[in-house]
Amino acid sequence: MLKNKVFLTQTDTSIGFVSQSADRLTSIKQRSPHKHYIKAVDSLATLQSFTRVPQRHKHNIRRASKSTFIMPNGHSYRVVKDKVHLLLLKRLGWAYTTSANLSGESYDERFAREVADVIVEPLVQQRARVSSIYKLSNHQIKRIR
Repeated sequence: MLKNKVFLTQTDTSIGFVSQSADRLTSIKQRSPHKHYIKAVDSLATLQSFTRVPQRHKHNIRRASKSTFIMPNGHSYRVVKDKVHLLLLKRLGWAYTTSANLSGESYDERFAREVADVIVEPLVQQRARVSSIYKLSNHQIKRIR
């Protein structure tokens, strides 16, 4: 039942859309279907159910906060630590996450509220630190942002 819903919620870095349906997010954001979304997960165990995590990087991933990891398979994941965002992720297990705006545009609260199926209050627009992005290979880690 929750699988195709699009949630408007406070994420660990911004106000964003969260859903298990990449197709719904792509349609709402009017984004190229070839671009991947970050998959937010509730734990390292959930992450490991999607991809193999190189042993030498597990400690860094477990301890990281507001960090996205591009895995050797090319997909991006974030293990969420934020307590409020985790409440939703614990119910879903995992979800695609993206900013709550049209692709290439800035945040528009009216647009975001109109297209979301479920609005999780409170929504607090804050200037949070953007997430760090790291690209992992089997043997090294490279900071992208």
